Amino acid sequence: MEFLFVRIVRARDLPLKAVNGVEIKIGNYNATTKNFEKKPDFEWNQVFAFGQDRLQATTMEITMRDKELIIGDNMIGKITVALHEVPLCLPPDSPLASQWYKLEDKNGFTLRKGELMLAMWYSTQADRVFTDAWHSDSAIVSGESLLNTRLKAYLLPRLWYLRVNVIQARDLVPGSKDRNPQVYVKAVVGDVILRTRVSPDKNVNPQWNEDLMFVVAKPFFDSLIVTVEDRLENSTIRCLGKCVIRLSNVEQRLLPLPADPLWYTLEDIVFEDGMEKEVNFFSKLNMCVSLDGGYHGFDESVHNGSDYRPTAKMLWTAMIGVLELGIINASGLQPIKLRDGCETTDAYCLAKYGPKWVKTRTVVDSFDPKWNEQYSWDVYDLYTMLTIGVFDDCHLHGGDAVGDGKDPSLEKVRIQLSSLATNKIYTYSYPLLVLQPNGAKKMGELQLAIRFTCSSYLSLFLVYTMNPLLPEMHHIYPLSIYQLDILRKQAVRILVRV
Repeated sequence: MEFLFVRIVRARDLPLKAVNGVEIKIGNYNATTKNFEKKPDFEWNQVFAFGQDRLQATTMEITMRDKELIIGDNMIGKITVALHEVPLCLPPDSPLASQWYKLEDKNGFTLRKGELMLAMWYSTQADRVFTDAWHSDSAIVSGESLLNTRLKAYLLPRLWYLRVNVIQARDLVPGSKDRNPQVYVKAVVGDVILRTRVSPDKNVNPQWNEDLMFVVAKPFFDSLIVTVEDRLENSTIRCLGKCVIRLSNVEQRLLPLPADPLWYTLEDIVFEDGMEKEVNFFSKLNMCVSLDGGYHGFDESVHNGSDYRPTAKMLWTAMIGVLELGIINASGLQPIKLRDGCETTDAYCLAKYGPKWVKTRTVVDSFDPKWNEQYSWDVYDLYTMLTIGVFDDCHLHGGDAVGDGKDPSLEKVRIQLSSLATNKIYTYSYPLLVLQPNGAKKMGELQLAIRFTCSSYLSLFLVYTMNPLLPEMHHIYPLSIYQLDILRKQAVRILVRV
């Protein structure tokens, strides 16, 4: 897709007026830079991108106006440019250098004072300034909402499994010696709380030998807080002691070897004058605490996974190829919301493969948006899934957010990489189907271009002959389906906050 790029850099020798920014007008499109107060020189350095297929004019007017003059003609000066005279500058060439242009009055005569430094050129979305530019596709969006319309790439943090194997406690001091204590261990990391069962040993040296599993993300800023609690007869809880372990000090276990058990001193919590006070006590808690990097931290369904590598990078196998995705356009999208009494959709795409998410720019107010954006991923296993979803941006100015404020989905497309032939380009229109109580409903079509290029047939052969699908740790110390589902939900909560 070709775009007309306009870079507004700075102005000089202007009359001492409060400039209401620089206004760019091309047909029905209007774009304005930020405002400045009274001073002779101004600097903006803003880039604007206008889709060439939507330009319905032959000239472009760049106007500077007086902010304080409301009644009458508030124009300070303008520049008129014929669009057919704008040069073409395609990547890998650098954007054109800016130059000074004299301002003219409304009759076309050159003003004595006042110049504007700018650059204009035609290029594609591959231009290096495209990402941070203002786009004509989002012309009705302003303010902070404009940031939501830009294309973005996200690299998710590596997820580690924190294993807390609670073995036993020693020399606990229960609240009452006249009853059998009902003791359990509570572990807290961030906002996740897990508890062991109540120990079957009703004494001051209870045993559990139970695993508590957490998901944590690098870098490790959180701490593991472990408390031993006694459940009293009136359903109240008494804390018998606690210990705090910084995750940055926990052993990182890469090989399927058992972690060493350690005795941790429990701090008893007492109250003096209504204030909590911590004192060292001699109760001990025996645990094996480790960060298991030999597992893969699942943040998606096992059957629709896009990555099965272990968390620890030194355990990864060699890369086998590159996946390239072109998100071309969508057609026939259904209206999602109302703006100014009219049905509309502000569509963007999300694509996920492995730890890398990409978001296209938002095309505002269109049922047939065009993106023509290309992305790539490194591939380590062909038995993986690429997921592309189409969403409506409900956070733009002027639109009524629906539901709980989350961007509604117009459904998604999943592509199994093992179904792709090597070095072949597939270009298809995929239907977006949503299942409703009265049957399937088509929400539109999404046109994609996809290619997998194998960079090493030897690595591909070794992946399918020497290595199982999941890392070795999953087979030596397997996790149940229930555990994987709980850990996946923890992972999703972490990634949502990133």
